[in-house]
Amino acid sequence: MKLFSHRKRPVHLGPYPLETLPRLAPNAEPLRGRGVSPFEDRTEGPLGAGHAYSRYRALHDQQRTGDVSELAPIPDDLQERASNLKSGLYFLDADMAGCGLVPRNAWLTEPIPDHAHAVVALVAHTRTVGHNQPGDEWIDGTRQTNADLRAAELAVITAGYIRRLGFEATAHTPTATDVDLTQVALQCGLVEMRGGAVRAPFLAGGFAIAVVTTALEVAPDGPLARRGVADALRSTRSPNWLVGRNGTRAGIGRLNGDHRPLHMGRYPMERIRRVDEPTTLIVADEVKRVPVRGGGFPRAAHGDMGPKFQADVKVFAYKTPQAQSYIQLLDELVPHQDGPVADEIAPGTSDPDHNAMALKAFAHHLGGDMVGVCEVPDYAWYSHNKMGEEITPYHKYAVVILLDQGYETMEGASGDDWVSGAQSMRAYMRGAQIAGIMGEHLRSLGHSARSHSNRDSEVLHIPLVLEAGLGELSRIGELVLNPFVGPRFKSVVLTTDMPLTPDKQIDFGLQDFCDKCTKCARECPCGAISFGDKIMFNGYEMWKPDVEKCTKYRLGNQKGSACGRCMKTCPYNIEGVLSERMFLWAAIKLPFARKFIAELDDKVENGSINAIKKWWWDLEFKEGRTILPEKGTNARGLDMDGGRIASKQKIALYEPDMLPDGANQGVPVKLERKEAVLRGRNAESPEDAKARLSLGR
Repeated sequence: MKLFSHRKRPVHLGPYPLETLPRLAPNAEPLRGRGVSPFEDRTEGPLGAGHAYSRYRALHDQQRTGDVSELAPIPDDLQERASNLKSGLYFLDADMAGCGLVPRNAWLTEPIPDHAHAVVALVAHTRTVGHNQPGDEWIDGTRQTNADLRAAELAVITAGYIRRLGFEATAHTPTATDVDLTQVALQCGLVEMRGGAVRAPFLAGGFAIAVVTTALEVAPDGPLARRGVADALRSTRSPNWLVGRNGTRAGIGRLNGDHRPLHMGRYPMERIRRVDEPTTLIVADEVKRVPVRGGGFPRAAHGDMGPKFQADVKVFAYKTPQAQSYIQLLDELVPHQDGPVADEIAPGTSDPDHNAMALKAFAHHLGGDMVGVCEVPDYAWYSHNKMGEEITPYHKYAVVILLDQGYETMEGASGDDWVSGAQSMRAYMRGAQIAGIMGEHLRSLGHSARSHSNRDSEVLHIPLVLEAGLGELSRIGELVLNPFVGPRFKSVVLTTDMPLTPDKQIDFGLQDFCDKCTKCARECPCGAISFGDKIMFNGYEMWKPDVEKCTKYRLGNQKGSACGRCMKTCPYNIEGVLSERMFLWAAIKLPFARKFIAELDDKVENGSINAIKKWWWDLEFKEGRTILPEKGTNARGLDMDGGRIASKQKIALYEPDMLPDGANQGVPVKLERKEAVLRGRNAESPEDAKARLSLGR
């Protein structure tokens, strides 16, 4: 439980108060050491998952270098450059980040490249809680491997980003490096020598280091000054840090959820009421399976929306130098979403309760934020895959993993500016890696498993997020909203035949809250979210959005990359500090308070831009180079008059029978908007559907 907000803490400072530590001059000689002292005190057993990382480590190491684009129009201020790079690492969930000079004696190869500067990422080991916890048999002995992989990911992405700014950059990972990682980290002030060993301030456990060396000049951080035992204790055990004052991560582990079993994660989802039926009507017999080809973006890609949107779909979410780096790595992960299964089932993997908890622990260990398990309804499988091939459902269970898109970055954004696409791609990239490693391990245990990423999925994610008890359907429409991170997440799915115990669905009062709140509809830039009542669509009771409008805006947004405006402005998009928990509790428990809470959200201007959190540069990557956006940048405040369109809003419903055939590849099928609007006007209400069903019709 966070006691203090970090809303006033600039992103480049990170979650630990490194700025409070005394430092030497950037070119000063720190106390040298060799290697990182091992802290992992648990060894890998016969069911350990260490083997599942190998393929992914190799993928990262293959992308250490690459082509350099033309010089980008970035600021000359060296401090601003350093802040941008460090913020980008914290956006990627680095525990610590620093910039500095590369000592010449740190190079392990000749000739030494003209890379005088370095960016360093540090990733801490995941937490351990007691012994014999669910998942320990897979996780123990992999904490260093896990941290190494994450650190490598951060370095590879950062190096790719710098090269797209027009400067040489090379990633140096724990498994492939041309520099002594420890020497560079010492020079950049991320680690220090204590008791003859390399330690990271504020961390009691182990960590991994990765480095980017570059020709991009940045303001260097100095090495940490040598401190006596008393000084070290005072600086890293101060009362302010212990309780997380000034927005840092608290030194008291319980305030960060470190006491919770790993399979339960950091969010108290166990406190949310579980129910046997969803909070919205689903008539399973009436839900028709749909093809991948029928989705908004695939339709645009096949030319259904015309040549402009067909071109836009190729770049819309990754037309920034950051997102370009994420998508490159994501594409490398796709071929490994499935694979051969071991001939024999491993002993000790037949208990569905234990398996479910172990998988949740493993997903959290790998970086997932929330995890649920469900059986996969037949209608949650696409009818045809992206190649137009028919899909026969092949797995009984799904593990659904949510990836938070980042409250801090969302705070600094409008929701539809130049970081929106990067937020999505970051979460999709991380999710693909998590589910890929999990699938690799399950297959080695003799259980068939396939990951389903944003780039290649054979299941619809939204029904499974709902079924796995991770949220309720919201006014945003085809989006499940979570009580702790709201709509601010992306999902990845792992389907498997391993025996699992499903989670129940949840009820936290969202249907009533969304009925009383229309903020997402009011703030939608293209009027795609319904102001009206719920309807029945393909067997589901929902507030159905206008998918065509939404798709075209996200594709054609000329002042940003994609769009997440509804996520940005939703009252459930909260930081999660103690002061907010009272309002969350009231929204869940007190129906009469919900309208007041929705109105209060506007009065305190939640959803507006927090300039302190704006860390990225507004840049567009176009035709192989990074440029200033030709049309500028969306910088929207709250639109209190956005509801003026409610009375004349028209929502187009493209029902399953109006979608292209799943086998149709490359032949445009025009959208029949007039017919879709007519169907929206005549859509069945949930009340009429219930009455019809009660009569057996």
